[in-house]
Amino acid sequence: MPPHKWTDETRDASCYYADADDAANRRHPSSSSLDDDDDDDDADDEQEAFCAGDRPLIRDGGGAAAAGVEGRDSCGLKTRHIFGLMGFLGFAVVYAMRVNLSVAIVAMVNQTAIPHSNGSVVDDDTCPMPEPGRNDSGHRMPEGEFVWDEATQGLVLGSFFYGYVLTQVPGGRMAELIGGKLIYGYGVLVTAIFTLLTPLAARWDLPLLILVRILEGMGEGVTYPAMHAMLAHWIPPLERNKFAAIVYAGSNIGTVISMPLAGWLCSLDFLGGWPSAFYIFGLLGILWFVCWMYLVYDRPSLHPRISIKEREYIERSLRTQSLISQTADEEEDEEEEAGDGDAGVRLRHGDMDENIPWRSLLTSVPLWAILLTQCGQGWAFYTQLTELPTYMSNILHFDIQSNALLNAVPYLTAWFVGIACSTLADWMLARRYISLVNSYKLWNTVASVVPSLGLIGIIYVGCDWVWVTFMLAGVGSFGGAVYAGNQMNHIALSPRYAGTMYGITNSAANICGFLAPYVIGLIINHRETLTQWHIVFWLAAALNIGGNFIYLIFASAEEQSWSRAARPARSSRAPLRA
Repeated sequence: MPPHKWTDETRDASCYYADADDAANRRHPSSSSLDDDDDDDDADDEQEAFCAGDRPLIRDGGGAAAAGVEGRDSCGLKTRHIFGLMGFLGFAVVYAMRVNLSVAIVAMVNQTAIPHSNGSVVDDDTCPMPEPGRNDSGHRMPEGEFVWDEATQGLVLGSFFYGYVLTQVPGGRMAELIGGKLIYGYGVLVTAIFTLLTPLAARWDLPLLILVRILEGMGEGVTYPAMHAMLAHWIPPLERNKFAAIVYAGSNIGTVISMPLAGWLCSLDFLGGWPSAFYIFGLLGILWFVCWMYLVYDRPSLHPRISIKEREYIERSLRTQSLISQTADEEEDEEEEAGDGDAGVRLRHGDMDENIPWRSLLTSVPLWAILLTQCGQGWAFYTQLTELPTYMSNILHFDIQSNALLNAVPYLTAWFVGIACSTLADWMLARRYISLVNSYKLWNTVASVVPSLGLIGIIYVGCDWVWVTFMLAGVGSFGGAVYAGNQMNHIALSPRYAGTMYGITNSAANICGFLAPYVIGLIINHRETLTQWHIVFWLAAALNIGGNFIYLIFASAEEQSWSRAARPARSSRAPLRA
């Protein structure tokens, strides 16, 4: 009988194929034949190789069993890798459309027409103007056409997130019910269409611009929960950390590319300057949508071009994980039956409809732990994403191209660190050096505390732009460890409701997307001084570290009882056939 903790999603399924099947055969002799044809011949070889530390994603050996599909597998690029690539590019595009306003607003606003209250502050509370040539690209842009003070700019930057939080939970639930392909794809398409309309709305009326940004946020809001639901169907358990790190890191790459590109486009006369940043990225979003609809499907069993070997590998990995979890659950059922004859029946058969256990979800302490740490991380993230370009421009006096380039570097380093941490996390879990819950806590702490120290470091380095860049791109890059932290925790708590749960937590976290710019606008309030900005950085660091502290106390990696109760009976777990 496998240990109870082997229900963790990161335990390599093949390391306990034999134990799982033996346990299932003892409890369900009649059902064991469902798995015999697929698993019996391969289990021993896979168990020996995988448990020895050799963990190929798919065994590509030849032989009669592989006849007919070997040619389709020989290229090495699997169907799930294409899915991952398209997901990566999707997040790159939507983040490019999300952050371009953070850069473009520097060119859109006429800063000299805005009254400032810095006349009464002491000289050492502001940064001196740079020497000519230090960070000047040589191209001076004309003043922007909009007179928006800091509070108005915060409202414009934050309006995206009013819509973004509204569609998180509906997007996750719709992806669970009808599949993530359409939800994710049309979410990107809607975002692209309203990105194209942004320049027209800005010049027409400020309230119309805010409305367009809200609608754009509603489109993008479904993307993360929809992808989370798709990962639960497409990715074997021990590939999830690395796979999710690569897919979700598209947001980092989109930011890395879009920030300097938007800054460059804003400095040109092409398509009117700053409007070109919205036109280019909007068209890319539409092009991506066409490719996504052709290449990606909701599940392996629905994909017409996936190889039989890959489909069976994915389904066997996911089925084995569920089988072991169910076997452990039935032991608990038997113990409950000893004290209550009806309890085991209720748990075993469960609620087979599609109703979400909302009360259980909203009272789940581990889910609240994820939500609160994501809120802290979200506040720090959006402080950096939406406000640092303004800080670099108004405090450190960088021109828009240098500003955009330096603000993009932290997202590039965070991408590398995120993949490295996720790879290390998977390796430690595969070697069983650490339990799943402790792995989540370790990497979540790295992702929360270390970047917070970088924000605090910005306070102490003052106007030294080299050290500011190091604090953001060096120390702050460890925020990428979040992919091995709380990001996959939802699937561990409930594979069945992972999309809905991610929608709940991501919705709460992205409330910070409009609260942070608004609060920061109130803190600055026409006072562009180091003291005021130091308050901004202290606040972000404190919320980030505080959220992680709560996560350390209450996080869990065990599948929750309300998720197990809703799991279908074992007879429905037979291998899916295309």
